[in-house]
Formats: sequence, C-alpha cells, structure tokens
Amino acid sequence: MNDKLRTSAAAAALALAATGLLPAPSAEAKSAECPTLKISEGWYGDNEARVDALLADHCGDKGGRKPVAVFDWDNTVIKNDVGDATFYWLLRNDRVRPPKDGDWSTTSRYLTPEAATALGEACPTGVRTLPTATDTRCADELLSVYGSGTTTGGKTAFAGHDHRRMEPQYAWLAQLLHGWTTRQAASFAAAARAENLAAPQGATQQVGTAKVTGWVRYYDQQRDLIRALKDGGFDVWIVSASPEPVVDVWAKGVGVDPSHALGIRNTTAHGRLTSHLKGCGTVRDGEDAMITYIDGKRCWINQEIFGVRGPAAERVQPAARRQVFAAGDSDTDVSFLRDATGLRLVLNRNKNELMCRAYENGDGRWLVNPMFIEPKKRKTSPYPCSTTGYTAGDGTAQPVRRADGSIVPDQLDTVFP
Repeated sequence: MNDKLRTSAAAAALALAATGLLPAPSAEAKSAECPTLKISEGWYGDNEARVDALLADHCGDKGGRKPVAVFDWDNTVIKNDVGDATFYWLLRNDRVRPPKDGDWSTTSRYLTPEAATALGEACPTGVRTLPTATDTRCADELLSVYGSGTTTGGKTAFAGHDHRRMEPQYAWLAQLLHGWTTRQAASFAAAARAENLAAPQGATQQVGTAKVTGWVRYYDQQRDLIRALKDGGFDVWIVSASPEPVVDVWAKGVGVDPSHALGIRNTTAHGRLTSHLKGCGTVRDGEDAMITYIDGKRCWINQEIFGVRGPAAERVQPAARRQVFAAGDSDTDVSFLRDATGLRLVLNRNKNELMCRAYENGDGRWLVNPMFIEPKKRKTSPYPCSTTGYTAGDGTAQPVRRADGSIVPDQLDTVFP
C-alpha cells in the first residue's frame, strides 16, 4: 500500500474514532503488519480507507472470540448467481428427478395447484431423470416456475409463505436435488462452476427454448477483502440463499472452507437429499418454513455461527454476539447487514429496502459501492422508502421503518459509476 493510501486509512480510522463509531486504535494496532486492501480499483469514495480503518482497529486483537465477518454470496462475492448456474446445468444435463407418482406438489409445500398441474402436464413420469436436455416443453415449464415464479401460462407458481423467511423459488432448487447425495449435488455444482468461469463475460446458454446467463466471475476486490479480513484475525463466513452443497463448492475459490459456508440445507433420508428442508429457531426440520433469506439469514447466522438456539436465534442479539462486518447486495441481506456492529458494505443493485436503509445511514456504518463488474447506472427516481420500500411477511408493500417505528424518507440514488 503506498504512503498516500496508508495515510488515508489512518485518517479514516482517526475520524471514525472521533465520532465514537470505532475506539481509538492503539499504536500496535496501527503497525505496518496490519493487513490492508491491495486492490484499489473499483472502490467508491472513502470505502477502501474505511475498510482499512476497520482492519486496523481489530489488528492485534488478543483473547476472546475472533471478530466475525459475514458475506452474502450471489452478486456480492461473485457476479451473477451460482444457484441459477447450477439449475441451468441440471436442466441441460438431465439431472432433475421427477417426483414420486408425478405429484409435483411434493416438491414444495408452497407450489400452487396450477403450477403442479402445469408441471405434471409438461414433464413425463416413469423416467429416472427428466429429459430436459431435449424435452423443451418440460425444461421451459421448470425454468418458468423457478425463474419467474409463474407457469408458462402465467399462473402464480408459489403461495402461502412468509416473505421475510422464505423464498420458495430459491428453495425449490434445493428441493429439486431430491434423490441425489450431497456429494453428487456438489459434483453438479462443480461442473457448472467450471463452465461458467470458462465462458466469456456476457455469454449466454440455451436452456429449453430460452437464452439464459452463461457466465460467472469472482470479484477480485471481494477476494482481496476476504483475504485481508482473514489475515487480520476475522472469522469469515458465507451465508447464501443457494443450496449449501453449491455454496460449498464456490466458497473454496475465495479461501472460505465449506464449514464456514451456510446455505439452504435439505433433510436427508438413507443418505440422499429429500424435498424437505432443515429448520432454524422455532422452525423444525421438515416444516420448510425458513431458509437463509432476509430474517432467516439472521436466524441461521445466530444459530450456526454464534450458537444461539431456539426462539432466541430469530432475534437480534447483544452486540458481543453479532458480526462486526457484513456485506450484501439485496433486500434478502438486509437483516444480517443491520445486525453488523462495525461496517456494512452494500453493492448497489437498486434494491429498495436495502438502499433505503443504506442511504439513510443513520449510524454512519453503511458503505455503498457500485458493483465491481457491470455496475448499474443511477436510478433516476427516488427509492420509495416512505411508501412501498418494505415487503412484509404477508407480501404486502409497506413503508420502511426505523427501529423506533418512524418512517424512513425517500432516498436518492447517489452512488453509481
């Protein structure tokens, strides 16, 4: 790191300490041995300096539990979506097993009768795996239900779920892995990973009759940030709403062990994945009512990282039992980002609730950064924070509220390339 950047980091640390957001760093904590970010390109404003200041503040921490850093995965650590990449690979390679007796309602308790009927009519029964590489009608129906949450005929595909705990479309990918072993599911993800990393940026692939995204890239800046956090003594975790065997495969590419990667977990029977899901907090295994999604991410982080069990896992914990750093890109990440006690890095994908909270920045801990690859242009209209920016558990659009119940005013989009 050059002298100019090192001075910038030091100044940022002192400024934060002066505001009370960080304690004043000791001389030892500011030593030359403290890790810093090595990649400056792509960081907006003073974001790099503030991350370096956080690293310096925790440099040389002795005793007690390591500070925790938690990253969302899709479009936060990588560009594009590894769940999507895996689903497309499954369809292109005939790796989806049909449900028993052709009853598609067994694949998700939230699948509507209209969707179950459409899938039953489009896809054959009595086969070991669905011939989706060649049967475009079946592939198109599966792709529509997963990708848009509707049938090819425009009927709603999922209903009856808590919108703060469950996204049935995301969960359905994990549920469609039923009948395979965890190792087999990981092998599918590894094959998809190899294809998507080898494909040129902007590539598409054919699935059924549709052209879909065919490439994924790791963000060099996030790989660098994870390296710096680990070198600085942080306990780094991934929490994603993709299936856990998929996340495990990809996380290794940034030096995160599968034991530190959380995703949607299936229950198992006779060594194979079922169409039911593991639970968290008050949700028991097999109830399929909570995944690593919005408030569900908070629960899984509390349960698996901090060891909080039962109903308490669903609640915000004392500061000493929360992550210091968090990074995300979507409304699906808003709860665990709000829980972070140090800094909260947001990659701007124009998501309403997340950007309302990040731009209001009530406690000064939010960092907004454009995406590192193909960043979005400025959103021309304000974020509708005061009216419809928040999605309630019943799916209705409501105002975004602060912890005291007051309403967050509409916010302008100010961080863009």
